[in-house]
Amino acid sequence: MKVQTEQLKFDTDEHILVCLSSSPSNARIIHTAAKMAKVLHARFTAIYVQTDTVINDEDQSRLSQNIQLAQRLGAEIVMTHGENVALQISEYVRLSDVTKIVIGQSSARRRGLFGRPTLTEKLISSAPDVDIHIIPDALNYTKSHRRRLFFGAEIPSLRDIAVTVLALAVCTAIGFLFDHLDFPDTNIVTVYILGVLMISVLTKGYLCSIAGSLLSVVLFGFFLTEPRLSFQTYAVGYPVTFAVMLASSVLTGTLASKLKDHARLSARSAFRMQVLFDTDRLLQKAKSNDDVLSVTCMQLSQLLDRSIVAYTKGENGMLSGRLYAEKKDTHAEKLLSDAERQTAEWVLQNGHRAGAATAQFGKSECLYLAIRAGGRVYGVIGIPMKPEKPDSFESSIVLSVVNECALAMDNAHNAAEKERAADLAKSEQLRADLLRSISHDLRTPLCSVSGNADTLLHNGNCLDEATKQQIYKDIYDDSEWLIGVVENLLYVTRLNDGRLKLELTDQLVDEVVNEAVSHLKKKSVGHKVTVRCDDLILARMDAQLIVQVIVNLIDNALKYTEQGSEICVSAEKQGRDAVIRVADNGNGIADDMKPHIFEMFYTGKNTVADSRRSFGIGLTLCKSIVELHGGTLTLTDNVPHGCIFTFTLPLSEVTLNE
Repeated sequence: MKVQTEQLKFDTDEHILVCLSSSPSNARIIHTAAKMAKVLHARFTAIYVQTDTVINDEDQSRLSQNIQLAQRLGAEIVMTHGENVALQISEYVRLSDVTKIVIGQSSARRRGLFGRPTLTEKLISSAPDVDIHIIPDALNYTKSHRRRLFFGAEIPSLRDIAVTVLALAVCTAIGFLFDHLDFPDTNIVTVYILGVLMISVLTKGYLCSIAGSLLSVVLFGFFLTEPRLSFQTYAVGYPVTFAVMLASSVLTGTLASKLKDHARLSARSAFRMQVLFDTDRLLQKAKSNDDVLSVTCMQLSQLLDRSIVAYTKGENGMLSGRLYAEKKDTHAEKLLSDAERQTAEWVLQNGHRAGAATAQFGKSECLYLAIRAGGRVYGVIGIPMKPEKPDSFESSIVLSVVNECALAMDNAHNAAEKERAADLAKSEQLRADLLRSISHDLRTPLCSVSGNADTLLHNGNCLDEATKQQIYKDIYDDSEWLIGVVENLLYVTRLNDGRLKLELTDQLVDEVVNEAVSHLKKKSVGHKVTVRCDDLILARMDAQLIVQVIVNLIDNALKYTEQGSEICVSAEKQGRDAVIRVADNGNGIADDMKPHIFEMFYTGKNTVADSRRSFGIGLTLCKSIVELHGGTLTLTDNVPHGCIFTFTLPLSEVTLNE
C-alpha cells in the first residue's frame, strides 16, 4: 500500500500552494492545505512574500512558528520578496504550475468605489486559471505592523542626521552661489532635489528623506527668496513653486528609498542563493556523514557569526557533542553542558525542534534542530540564540542548510543500504552457486567412488587382477580430484574470511615449479609437459600457496586440452619480478569468455576432457593468491592457438653467490 501511495504522489499533476503570514489563524489554513495535499496526493508548497514592512516581535515569532508548521507537514518553503504580494504569488504560480491556492481571508476591505482591491481580489484577477480556496479568519485578526514611511520607520542614526545636515548645508551654499551668479531659481530647486536624492541614497529608511524634502523647501524659502530671512515672499508664483518642490522632493526621496530597499532584498536573496549553492557544492564533495556535518556547521557558523553545536547518532545512542566555529569563542564550552545535551537528546528521540524560543526546554542556550529526512533522524544541530536571535531571513537560510544536510546524509544512507543489499545479494548468489556446484559436481566422483567400492566389496572375487587395478586407479583419481576441490574451497574460505596469512620465504623458482609439476605427474599422462626455468631465480613467496597456483594452472591446461597437447611451464627474470608462464597449444579461450575467466564460479562453455565440470574457483583462487604476493595474473593468446597464463612474483633482495 505504501508503494502505491508513493507512486500516486509522483503521478499526480496537482500542486497546492498555501500563503504564509503572521496571522494566528494561518496555522489552521496550513493544516487545511496539508489535508488537501494529502487527499489529492499533490505537491505541497508554502510561500511567504517579504515586503518593506516592520512587524513586532510577537508577529515575528508567530510567523516563524507557521513556517515551521508548514515544513513539519511536508511543505516546501519558498521565500520571495516584493512590494506587490499578489504579483509575486501569481508569478510563482505561473512558473511552478500551481493548480490550487489556499489563502486566509484578508482583514483589509475595499473602501468606497475607488478603494484599493484586496489581496484576494488581486489574486483572482492575476491568476484566473487557478482555483483559489479562501479560508475565513474567525479570529478577525488585524495586522499591527505598518509601512516604514512614518510610524514604522527606523530611528535615524547620528551618522544619517549628520549626512542630512551636511547635504542640505552644501545645497544651500550652492544655492547662494547660484543666486550670486544670477542663475534662475529653477536651477537652485534642482540642486535641492539632487540633495534629497543624495540623502536618500546615503541614509537608511524614509525619515531622513522626508525630513530633507521638508527642510529643503524651508531653506529655499527662508534664505534664497525675497525678502531674505523670512518666509514671506513677494512673488505670486512662489507658493506653487514651493508645493511642486516639496512634492518632487518627497517623490524622488521615496522612490530612492524604495529602490534601496529592493536592492537590499535582492542582495539578501542573492546571498541566500549563494550560501545554498556553496553548501550544496561542498556537500557533494563530502565523503562521510562527519564531513557532511562539518560542512553544514561551518557554513552556519560563517553565516550567523557564532559557534554551532552538533550531535550525531551512534549505534548505542547519541555521541558526544562537537563545536564548530569560524572564530575562537571562549564562552562556547558552556554549550556542551549536561543540560544542553539533555535537550539535544530529546530532539534526537522525538525528531522535533526544542530549546530556546520553543515550549520544550525553553531555558536552553541553543535552539536545537533535528537533521531529519525520510522519517530518520541522523543528528542534531544547536544554534545559540545569544547575543541575538536570527531574524526570519537568517532562519529561512538555516532551515534550508539543515535540510540540505539531512538530504545529503539520507542519500549517503540509501547508497550504503544499496551497497549492503548488493553485497548481500552477491553473497547469496555465491552461496547458491557453491551449493549448486557441490551438489552437481561432487555427485559424479562420489558416485564413482561409491560404485567402484561396492563392486570390489561384493564382486571382488569375480574380477581379474587387471580389472581390480583399473578400479583402484579410478577410486584414487576420483579421490585426488575431490581432495583438490576441497583444498581450493578451504583456501577460498580463508581468503574471504581474511584468515589466509602468508608465510613468506626466499625460494628458488625452479624448485617450486618442479614440485608443482611432480604433483600432476600421474594426471599428465597423455600430455607433454615441459619445464624451462632460468637458473638461480630467487623470489619472495609462500611456497605452498604458489605451488597450489601452478598446480591449478597446469591442471586447467590438462583438463581443457586434448590428449597429446603440449604444456610448457617457464620462468624468467624481468626487471624486479620473476615471471612464470603456463602455456598450452589447445583450442584456447573464446574472446567473450576472457573478461569473466577470473570470476568466481565461472566455468564458461568449454567442455572438460574427463567429463567433470570445473567448480570455477581455481583461477579466482590463483588470482587472489598472486595479488596477495604483490603480483599480477594475466591471460594472453598463444599464437597460433592455445593460451598463456602469466603471473609475477617479486624477486628476493638476497643475492646468490655463484
